[in-house]
Amino acid sequence: MISARYQIQQGGRSETHSSSGIIVSTGLGSTGWFQSLLAGAAGVAGHALAGPIQAMREHGFAWDADHLQFTVREPFPSRTTQVELVFGQVTAREPLQLVSQMAGYGVIFSDGIEADFLEFNAGMTATISVAERYGQLVN
Repeated sequence: MISARYQIQQGGRSETHSSSGIIVSTGLGSTGWFQSLLAGAAGVAGHALAGPIQAMREHGFAWDADHLQFTVREPFPSRTTQVELVFGQVTAREPLQLVSQMAGYGVIFSDGIEADFLEFNAGMTATISVAERYGQLVN
């Protein structure tokens, strides 16, 4: 497996990362992979997570939320990489920006479907923000 290498930027903060990637979740998808990552974080910590984060771990977050949540998978600290900007909200006012530092094999994909991907190689920038359209549950 190749580590993802990128510059992550949000709200005036910026770090260089080496990780297994980033999960960005809508409220609609927050009871899947995102929730399992929070469960893993609680297991590593050996106790419940702080208030609202624990609630997301147990129930996800509102399907009609006006934000996204992101978490970095397995961030690796080193002399050239940081691990402070690894969890947070993406809003219309504070999008998440990623700049690839991978010479090759960098990808962005949705819902775990790796075959349906966008290339994300050196110098490419991805801006993740809240869409104008929302998913809705139909009974």
